[in-house]
Amino acid sequence: MLRQQDVGHRIVVRRIVGIREGRPLFSDALGELVELSETHLTLATAQGQLRVPVAQVHRAKRVPPTRRPTAAAVVALERAADEAWPAPTRGRLGDWLLRSAEGWTGRANSALPIGDPDRPLAAAVDAVQRWYAELGQPALVNTPLPLAAPVGAELDARGWGTRPPTLVQTAPLPRLASASADEHRGTTTDEGDAGGAPTDTADPASGTPDAAARIDAAAGAPTGSSAVVDLATAPSDEWLAIAAGRKGGLPEAARHVLTAVDQVRFAHVYADGTLVAIGRGTVTGQGRWLGLSLIEVLPVARRQGLARRVINELAGWGASGGATHAFLQVEQRNEAAVALYQRLGFVTHHTYLTRVAPGG
Repeated sequence: MLRQQDVGHRIVVRRIVGIREGRPLFSDALGELVELSETHLTLATAQGQLRVPVAQVHRAKRVPPTRRPTAAAVVALERAADEAWPAPTRGRLGDWLLRSAEGWTGRANSALPIGDPDRPLAAAVDAVQRWYAELGQPALVNTPLPLAAPVGAELDARGWGTRPPTLVQTAPLPRLASASADEHRGTTTDEGDAGGAPTDTADPASGTPDAAARIDAAAGAPTGSSAVVDLATAPSDEWLAIAAGRKGGLPEAARHVLTAVDQVRFAHVYADGTLVAIGRGTVTGQGRWLGLSLIEVLPVARRQGLARRVINELAGWGASGGATHAFLQVEQRNEAAVALYQRLGFVTHHTYLTRVAPGG
């Protein structure tokens, strides 16, 4: 049977789907195990997420991965993502990163356990808890999978909780620009903008994105093909107001997270003088990675292709500066956003789980 150490790995599950003539009927499912509880297991399959009650599982085991990024590739991307979302208060345990930003977003307020913490694993977790306790914050740990599976197993043994899985997705910039342009011309299906995605965190306190919301655009709202996207080196007050609404506030530490990157652009789209769509792009990871975050379209302007237009402009800016690939982070349960990014050429590079200390 499966154990918590199997989370983040590719598995096959044979489950009971019915009874015929007194004999059980079986169905097999293959995918990445993203969650395992006493009652259910959840797989990310090629057809989407599948939640299976443990009572229906006849047999389950880990199987060899298909094409999986190397540990070095996961570490490099996680470092680039950290550069793109820089917490103002930072510490280190060997190679591990400790981050705090007045509680604003999970990723900026969590430990990143990649590399060697220069001490036994149990002592490293103890040190993480002490560091956050001294700041008066709950201890959070982001565990990229399967790279940090041993850390996850240690946290399981200590009773740490788990927030919903987040997908770290990537796309080559030329492909992303081409796919975005095709959608603007109407050569692919336009299902509208996925509001509130991509996300930077699986933190419920930041607000759960209502990606399924679909509201027809009001008269005067720009269409995706005609919208003018302004890329600025600093966010406007209106931009920050939308971000604050999305993230449940905007403390001073949040402004540092948003702006303290050498190469950063803030996308603004206006309709009749009102800001209706925003986005943020960064170039990090020694100039290779364009990071996309806070792609947000107000409900009144959705179904106009504005999210794709914002992504296209940020992709062009990133490519002009030498970036070759884009990445974003999106909650796996945000199905509308995941579908949009799939159409634009994004694929899942790896997943991570945000772990929460007991009582946090």
